[in-house]
Amino acid sequence: MVSKEVEGHADVLIAGAGISGIGSAYHLQTQCPGKSFLILDALESFGGTWRTHTYPGIRSDSDLYTFGYRFKPWIGPPIATAEEILTYMGEVIDENDLAKHIQYSHTIVGASYSSVEKLWTVDVQCSATGREKRYTCTFLWMCQGYYNHAQGYTPEWDGMETFEGEIIHPQTWPKAVDLKDKKVVCIGSGATAATLVPAIANDCAHVTLLQRSPTYFFPAENRNELADELRRIGVSNELVHEIARKKALFDQDETCQRCLTEPDVVKAELLEAARGYLGPDFDIVRHFTPKYRPWQQRLAFIPDGDLFQGIASGAASVVTDEIERFTPNGILLKSGQHLEADIIVTATGFNLSVLGGIPFKVDGEPVDFSQTVTYRGMMFTGVPNMVWVFGYFRASWTLRVDLVADFVCRLINHMDRTDQDEVQVALRSQDQGMTLLPWMDADNFNPGYLMRAMHLMPKRGGNPIWEHSQDYWKERESLPEIDLEAEEFRYARKAAAQSSAA
Repeated sequence: MVSKEVEGHADVLIAGAGISGIGSAYHLQTQCPGKSFLILDALESFGGTWRTHTYPGIRSDSDLYTFGYRFKPWIGPPIATAEEILTYMGEVIDENDLAKHIQYSHTIVGASYSSVEKLWTVDVQCSATGREKRYTCTFLWMCQGYYNHAQGYTPEWDGMETFEGEIIHPQTWPKAVDLKDKKVVCIGSGATAATLVPAIANDCAHVTLLQRSPTYFFPAENRNELADELRRIGVSNELVHEIARKKALFDQDETCQRCLTEPDVVKAELLEAARGYLGPDFDIVRHFTPKYRPWQQRLAFIPDGDLFQGIASGAASVVTDEIERFTPNGILLKSGQHLEADIIVTATGFNLSVLGGIPFKVDGEPVDFSQTVTYRGMMFTGVPNMVWVFGYFRASWTLRVDLVADFVCRLINHMDRTDQDEVQVALRSQDQGMTLLPWMDADNFNPGYLMRAMHLMPKRGGNPIWEHSQDYWKERESLPEIDLEAEEFRYARKAAAQSSAA
């Protein structure tokens, strides 16, 4: 292999300038002020998902009091548009002088760790110049998200090639699409479909939501009455954010617990809320009653009940059926019904990307993450000096960004105090013979994108520290209490000769 010149070295290299990467950089700069760091992102600017996803109506499906950073007050509506979220992230970058640490249009194409040098070597392709670059770092902080940004998931249906209209996946929404006077069928039943359908309902002749099976939707006003009242009486934005955040977390925890302890009651409440928008004669049982319990898949928030309002107005409709095949002018369903369409939108999910699909090596050997065991969903056995940020499904992603950042910064500072150059996790003596299981318990949470990629994910173990619990309310107590000298942590120093030579 041709040797490449190293462009530069950083104590910490952060992969990704999305919501995880920017938050992690803030915490690193604040909690480890002496550390140099570099952020690499494949896009031309910050934002990650909020920049790559440009379909109509793109918005958060978590409230911004918990999806926003704990250190940066949110002053907008609870459910925010992509533009509002990007503005918020831009303010974080500007206020904390992070821009000088970011290099955009830099795609990581390989990463290799040397246990002799105690260094990661990261190979990068610069899309703006076509140059190949190489960087080194001591610690690698993977914040690249879990989407395959290049391509969404679209099933293969019979007859797709015969359709004479346009087929669009929301993840790659074209800029020039013309919806005027068009009949649109949107296939899907998740948050993307629920966002997109009401957003385009008034722009096209008609839009039909075609779902194979229903999803639970939670309609509510897109405002926070508590926050509004606190601001009205002069409480500072910082204190409003803290109080509203705590209240949102309390409500989320209560809802999650009720979905486990009284799922039938929660189900009845959700269906009654839908009926309040759609009226007593609408077939709620067929179209909005899932077969699974609430929160076994993601509970989709619809601000101001906009999806239900669109259906009630007649601008949109919903059909629950399976696809027999595509036709030249629409979709034939298994029931025999034919849906005419000029445009078909496949809001059918995304492809999960494990650690960005980057090829990793440790001491020249390729890393197969499916053969590793995850430590609390952050680290992996046999992979030194690296942490992965993977958020929560039932709580806001950013809540875990904050918690993982606290852990990483504490770990880095601990290594400095104890004069260590390397850390990795390994099974303890009590873990020998432990049953290894799929990364996620399908009975706990089973969305399609996760089930399709489960064979690529790290294993979890039967002992709690070897799993990603997905429980923020437990992790906010347990992660800060991690004993960094516990048996699962294995530290090492550079060889004395190398250290003195350096």
